[in-house]
Amino acid sequence: MKKPSNNIEHLRALVETRVFGVCTHLGERLGIPTKHIRLFFVYATFIATFSPIIIYMILAFWMNMKAYLEERSSRIWDW
Repeated sequence: MKKPSNNIEHLRALVETRVFGVCTHLGERLGIPTKHIRLFFVYATFIATFSPIIIYMILAFWMNMKAYLEERSSRIWDW
């Protein structure tokens, strides 16, 4: 029976070669540092995850601003 540390080391090596190997391969093929590719994937994940929330907030602000401007413009003619 193997020691737990050997299993963890095996898992770590497997993850590094399979998961991080993709970024390394892309970096080598495109001539871009691997660090930049990994950062791109991290940022893209955050943008994709939070983009519906950001879009919702922009639309809510836009609708609120539109209602405010319409209300304000109707007051001008109420004199």
